[in-house]
Amino acid sequence: MGRSRRTLPEELLLLALDPATGTTAQPQSLDLGLAGAQLVELALAGRIAPDGDRIAVVVPRPTGDPTLDSALELLRRRGAPVRAVHWIGGPRLGLRQTYLSHLERCGMVAAVPGQMCGVLPTTRYQATDTAISREIRARLDSAIRTGVPPDPRTAALAALAHAVGLGKHLYPGNEGRSSRSRLRDLIRHDPMGGLVAHAVMDVQNGAAAQPRRGSAPAGRQAAPGARAATEPARGVPMQPHRGSMARAVAH
Repeated sequence: MGRSRRTLPEELLLLALDPATGTTAQPQSLDLGLAGAQLVELALAGRIAPDGDRIAVVVPRPTGDPTLDSALELLRRRGAPVRAVHWIGGPRLGLRQTYLSHLERCGMVAAVPGQMCGVLPTTRYQATDTAISREIRARLDSAIRTGVPPDPRTAALAALAHAVGLGKHLYPGNEGRSSRSRLRDLIRHDPMGGLVAHAVMDVQNGAAAQPRRGSAPAGRQAAPGARAATEPARGVPMQPHRGSMARAVAH
């Protein structure tokens, strides 16, 4: 996969960046969304495919993107299809920081160091090329405004944006209510994006159900009282070494 096209995790992160504050909206659920966006990107690249509510590796050949290839190799090592909800709910320490650092190297964001309460070091990220963020946003706006079925990439991005709760960030207030509703409805236009988006919402709701055969679409049901087994993935990834930028992302 060439690097001329931005990946879905990168686009989702750019959507979540607040241009005024340099922080990310919905930081807890965003970590889950990035893991889900990797799955959709790998599916678009033809490396994985849905198998019911599971994800199966169909072509283990690397994509050329180191972060995606790391996820692909982890999936391959499982040896058998893995439930999307279990994959997304797994520990993803530093995933958001990995993508922020990548966007910084590409010149799309700039790291701005600062302090919290005058003591704790923080790092905020400001978009340096706002045209890119505007283009991504325009694709969503067009799909919402026109009602024309979007391409699979845009449909998946919309599904993920809804799943992680970016609707209120992108379309705030009462005036944005109808846009948020249409953003949610775009989830039906991409099966893989829908599968992953529902899995992201299931993990947030603590509904990692036991495996079932012949059940309803993923994310629609969950075992009563089921709990996600990987709570650490739901917050800002805390790194074990001092001074890590991942600890410093304000939210």
